[in-house]
Amino acid sequence: MSCCFSKIVSENFDDVIVKITAALKNEGFGLLTEIDIKETLKNKLDVNFKKYKILGACNPHFVYKALQAEDKIGIMLPCNVTVIEQVENKI
Repeated sequence: MSCCFSKIVSENFDDVIVKITAALKNEGFGLLTEIDIKETLKNKLDVNFKKYKILGACNPHFVYKALQAEDKIGIMLPCNVTVIEQVENKI
């Protein structure tokens, strides 16, 4: 069983981030966080890593409904979207 849905695209990494952010907004989600793993690993460990961002998305209506059903659901929030460059310009 997979823990995620995925899609491979052949587009520029930064353009994909913009498109995903717009698509999330169109569905009522806002971005709470944007974690740049490549930059963080370079700064903390001085290692080189591929482009990898974690977008923490939230839809307040869904969050409120989920919290009413189960107050411990917070461990799964926000909803994370990862964008990972597999090879140059292929995400």
